[in-house]
Amino acid sequence: MSTLACVTATRTGSGEICTGSDRLAALSRFRRAYYQCLTMRGDELFELTEAVLCTDGAVKTLVYLALAPEHRRGHGALYDGLNHGRIEIARLRKALAGPPLPRAADGRIVLAADVSPWLRPDAATCPDRSFCHTYGRAKNEHRMIPGWSYSIVAALETGRTSWTALLDAIRLEPGADLAALTARQLREVVTGLVQAGQHETGDPDILIVIDAGYDVPRLAFLLDDLPVVILGRMRSDRVMRRRAPAVRSSC
Repeated sequence: MSTLACVTATRTGSGEICTGSDRLAALSRFRRAYYQCLTMRGDELFELTEAVLCTDGAVKTLVYLALAPEHRRGHGALYDGLNHGRIEIARLRKALAGPPLPRAADGRIVLAADVSPWLRPDAATCPDRSFCHTYGRAKNEHRMIPGWSYSIVAALETGRTSWTALLDAIRLEPGADLAALTARQLREVVTGLVQAGQHETGDPDILIVIDAGYDVPRLAFLLDDLPVVILGRMRSDRVMRRRAPAVRSSC
């Protein structure tokens, strides 16, 4: 998804509109940088990534990916790549921070942080599963289903679009401190964007939007030294209390 996000980026770091050739050049640079992050079984992992991105619809089986035109090797190589392939994660994060990012109308970078579950109710032998809070699995019901929860950070576009530039994803361990982990993740992402030249002195602060389940005041405190502004949604049943007004005399 991150590769496709490079194609849809329409503005450079200075807010200028990118041409088609600029986007193609950015995509080519990202493909080379991504390939260099694959330290073992690189050719197979690269073709597997291409197959995931170019296959229509949801991926349900690995064998189905092996049949994709972008995957030129056999299904045995696919399993070998998954079992023995290696990705240099720190280098991948740096590569994701380099391409042009979608921006708001004023040139501001807008990041969203949220938790997305990978439900694995039948995988009893998988380690580190936890109960994931899910919505809409049944009519008017919220269920807790075993699986893995991932904290994801993405750059958002302006307007009605479902395209996002995924910048980071980490798995939440059972019992993890969500606020502390999210703050550390956002710090790494923002620092990487600054080092990549995506944000410079004098640019509008990076806007971080989060859902109602996050501790917004704590996140703001933990990220106070970064050029960010945090905007969090409030629960509909949240009650705001102010100091009671002075009592007026009836005389």
